[in-house]
Amino acid sequence: MPVRLFSGARSSSISFHMLHRDDLQRIKQQLYCPAENRVVERSEIVKGYEYRKDEYVVVEPEEIKKIEPKTAKTMEILEFVKSSDVDPVFFESSYYMVPEEAGRRPYALLTTALEKSEYVAIAKLTMHNREYTVFLRPHEGGLMLHTMYYAEEVRKVEGFGAPDVELKDAEVKVAHQLIEALAAGWDPDKYHDTFQENLKKLIETKLEGGTIAEVEKPKKLAPVVDLMAALKQSLADMEGKKKPAATTGVAASGKKSRARG
Repeated sequence: MPVRLFSGARSSSISFHMLHRDDLQRIKQQLYCPAENRVVERSEIVKGYEYRKDEYVVVEPEEIKKIEPKTAKTMEILEFVKSSDVDPVFFESSYYMVPEEAGRRPYALLTTALEKSEYVAIAKLTMHNREYTVFLRPHEGGLMLHTMYYAEEVRKVEGFGAPDVELKDAEVKVAHQLIEALAAGWDPDKYHDTFQENLKKLIETKLEGGTIAEVEKPKKLAPVVDLMAALKQSLADMEGKKKPAATTGVAASGKKSRARG
């Protein structure tokens, strides 16, 4: 089944160049050899693995090609598992998997079979000098591929887990009410990187010669002493936000009042 992969997601952020403050010229990075005290060209660079302090074994690109596994050109499906059995902590990157013309029929068959069985495929694939375990799942009529971390790459944190505390039934009940008050349908379009948006505004303001307004920072909260009281206060705040705003003298006079959210 010949397919092509297209990156499914890529982080987007404002990037800055490193400039010399005095003349605002971009700084150049050079490859420098301290042994010969000179700048070297990229053609002079080789890959080396440090097996002992300051001692290296050089590995050439041709040598790497000789040891490429069979998954270098072919993706091999290993097994099918329930998607709920795979912990999201193992997910790394996402790709759209699009069939070539000759692979359209088997691609459609695999997609349909996965949709109806509610299973996902676990496969192996080699990219960028690395063999990945990947997760194939149906999505909007096609297949998504997610590269995954290996078990030895997922860190274990000592002391992680449920704290040794006893919760009161009333606390759990109010916590559930708070969750219900904030419950909503999943809509990724609602979420934005506020810091990146503020950076764009900062740059636009500086280009226009304006004054940069400081964003209001939240007040530092005191440590929670009474958990139940704090939960009830949060619940009251959430319920207050969901109630329709009462008509005020300002609103009645034709001016719009702005709710704080």
